[in-house]
Amino acid sequence: MSTLAAATARKLGLEHIELDGIFHQADWTPLPADEFQAEIRRRIEAAEAASGGWAADGNYNTPSDGITQHLADTIVWVDPSKPRVMWRVIRRTLRRVITREKLWNGNTEPWTNLYAIDPEKNVIRWAWTSFDGVRKRYEANMVDGSWAHANVVRLCSLAEANAWLDSLN
Repeated sequence: MSTLAAATARKLGLEHIELDGIFHQADWTPLPADEFQAEIRRRIEAAEAASGGWAADGNYNTPSDGITQHLADTIVWVDPSKPRVMWRVIRRTLRRVITREKLWNGNTEPWTNLYAIDPEKNVIRWAWTSFDGVRKRYEANMVDGSWAHANVVRLCSLAEANAWLDSLN
């Protein structure tokens, strides 16, 4: 959740690393996995040198090889219900399409994405089809030792997210 990661970075005086902005190049061209991983590492190193830490957002486990999760000392899993996720994704996507909001590297959400069948072209369909798998993977990460190196915070509501953010100092 970009909003929470950005707010966390501001509150703690850290650098904010937005993975969407790295991955989605001009014309929605994905950065190749090896370049994506190298750029994430470069930004993490620069953030640690500049501010002593970083807060990243995004769900890029496969192309990033989970770098941010492996290097994080705290993992915040924003885990609202599927209806809540869908409501937010639909509302945000429609707003971006209608307003022609500029996103990463000059990209805008095209109208055609609203009715594309391919989840890689339609963020609404992607959110729907990936939700259960992501939740299962993260639940497994919590118990299989994948996240044992980090403090894991699971936030299931806006109220929980706000309370957690307020607790930071």
